[in-house]
Amino acid sequence: MPKTPLTIIILFCVLFVLGLLAACQPTTSPAPTATPAPDLIGPDPINQLFNSPDYGVHTLMWWKPERIETEMSLVTDMGFGWVKQKFPWREIEGIEKGQYDWYRPDRIVDKAEQAGVKLVVRLDRQPFWSEPVANQFKDNQPPANLQDFADFCGVVAARYKGRIGAYEVWNEPNLSREWGEKMPNPAEYTELLKVCYAAIKAADPDAIVISAGLAPTGTDTAAAMPDTKFLEGMYAAGAADYFDVLGLNAPGYKAPPELDPAEAEDPAYGGGRWFAFRHVEDMREIMVANGDGRKQAAILEMGWTLDQINPDYAWFAVDEATQADYLVRAYQYAAENWQPWMGLMTTIYFADYHWTPENEQYWWAIVLPDGTPREAYNALKDMPKT
Repeated sequence: MPKTPLTIIILFCVLFVLGLLAACQPTTSPAPTATPAPDLIGPDPINQLFNSPDYGVHTLMWWKPERIETEMSLVTDMGFGWVKQKFPWREIEGIEKGQYDWYRPDRIVDKAEQAGVKLVVRLDRQPFWSEPVANQFKDNQPPANLQDFADFCGVVAARYKGRIGAYEVWNEPNLSREWGEKMPNPAEYTELLKVCYAAIKAADPDAIVISAGLAPTGTDTAAAMPDTKFLEGMYAAGAADYFDVLGLNAPGYKAPPELDPAEAEDPAYGGGRWFAFRHVEDMREIMVANGDGRKQAAILEMGWTLDQINPDYAWFAVDEATQADYLVRAYQYAAENWQPWMGLMTTIYFADYHWTPENEQYWWAIVLPDGTPREAYNALKDMPKT
């Protein structure tokens, strides 16, 4: 039946209103069509020390022991099985060599065991007595005598034999600020890794040793070395014999987790492959090319920041809904594309109790300093686990 002018006007108005309503609906960034991941398995069967993927979260319970039980409950409630926790060398063997304070690490290990949560412990942060030059303190630098660090690694592994599942040896040594303000040196790091690996394995052969999570970067100066170049240097120095699982850090920056690293070379995403979560695949290719494809990789830090304050971070900040969405999608992408070579994937953070909005780490956290969960916590809790 022909439409009258009044009918046409009414129909137009209805369509206009529906269009406005659709435009007002909240949305999260749609998943881009993911380009296929390259062949990242290699010719050898993979030694699966972790589930693929395994679910972990980075906690900071050291200075707030009364919070340990609460945080362990938050971990188990979200269905995660691993906690990453720092065990600072200077806080355990800080006064002099051979004198130890086990109060805090004992409580953390005990409570994790009671909760049925596995621990990956990061070992770094030298004590004053071990420093190469007296009265020239650097926050994180290798000791004058590597054997001092090896002895510490061995003592920790012996004390907690069978109770700590994995150890991360140092943190981001491809950044000078994590290497005594010296130029990063993969051969030097390999020597430190070698002595710690040997000491841990002598004390607890079943413990998993993970190399330090490398910071994704393309900067090649005295302040930093590209993570790809650093990893190649580690292999050239013989590091393959001194870790069970390769450690990586994987902040997502501005990109959704499925974004191809080639697309991250667009200035809109940062202008480099390392600005993509999937830059992990570049590192995996280096493992396979060096005949190390039988090992898994582990992401020791991953997340998206909400920081709108610090200009160094604000350019790639996302909102809470997007942070939650991207984290879930990162785990889903790994489950669909990175099995069986991807092992532990560790989300940052359960916030340190003293962080404020002035601390950039505060904005990455999925649980606030007072224990309040952000949207991302609840999204990860509700996420189906493989």
